[in-house]
Amino acid sequence: MIGERLKRARSAAGLSMAKLGKAVGVSANMIKKYEHDDSMPSSAVLIKMAEALGVRTEFFFRPMSVTLSGIEYRKKASTPQKVLDKITADVLDQAERWLELKNLWPEFPIPGFECPSNLPIVSTLDDLEAFSVAVREAWQLGLNPLPDMIDMLESKGILVIVTDSDQADKVDGMQATVEKQPVIVISDQWPGCRQRFTLAHELGHLLLEGMLPKDIDEEQACNRFASAFLLPSDGAIEHLGAQRQNIDWKELYLLKHEYGLSMASILYRCLALGILSKQKFHSLFIQFSANGWRRSEPGHPYPREQTLLFEQLVYRGAGEGLISDSKAAELLKMPVARFRQSKMMEGAEA
Repeated sequence: MIGERLKRARSAAGLSMAKLGKAVGVSANMIKKYEHDDSMPSSAVLIKMAEALGVRTEFFFRPMSVTLSGIEYRKKASTPQKVLDKITADVLDQAERWLELKNLWPEFPIPGFECPSNLPIVSTLDDLEAFSVAVREAWQLGLNPLPDMIDMLESKGILVIVTDSDQADKVDGMQATVEKQPVIVISDQWPGCRQRFTLAHELGHLLLEGMLPKDIDEEQACNRFASAFLLPSDGAIEHLGAQRQNIDWKELYLLKHEYGLSMASILYRCLALGILSKQKFHSLFIQFSANGWRRSEPGHPYPREQTLLFEQLVYRGAGEGLISDSKAAELLKMPVARFRQSKMMEGAEA
């Protein structure tokens, strides 16, 4: 029966029963019956529902079903539940297609997640400096800027899902687990700096679970970890100096585009590392806010990140004969004919 999948797709599309019914030519009560598996739609209605919900008809009959556990939203208090439901439905769909692809491989080429061993004890917020460096060392990342946070996390077995939620500002991030695999969710509508900080922040929650003393606020600790992980102290001091009486905005802008950390976060980083005194930090931050830069920082934004791994693995699986063109097209939510044209680069500019 299709009830649960129909309900999930409707939540992901943000449509009420009435709006979906109007789009396909049936009553809201009939949509309710479909979702409760009290009635089965005709083939014509099923096709119309798939079109209205932006899914293929195969979605309703996909055998695999996954459950997200340990869901934690970083959300504003005013966030409506329907916004969370829409994001959760989208995340479930993407996670489900990920796991279906994974199960089609004899040996999936992406390793499972393992938390680095022998990480230092965290007793104070300052200890997160050494903690973040230890994580980089364990993963052989060095201390240079990280060019692609999504790619790095995916290579470590963390599933990164990029949602196209049109109410991205209502949620600051989401973390969950699906079949023991960590999942971090970001929005494709956020600036790149916000995406990267959220990814690092959620990584902090994952790595610091059960490690913090009771007198340290976990959100504050994860913020400190995120900024230290993205901009190690050695890099900050090398570029800015150990102590400064003042810092020009252009310096922060250039450092932002080198390390992918916002100008505001770099200011806080300068305070945490003692590069700026508290008095000077507050003076600069007041100017920063007065310029309206807390909402939108000056100059070109740091580029957004996107995940390409799932798409790459689908094409690889099809190329190696592990999955059929039909299954590949279903996983990528496109017609078979378009998938075949795409894999041959037909119509692409030279």
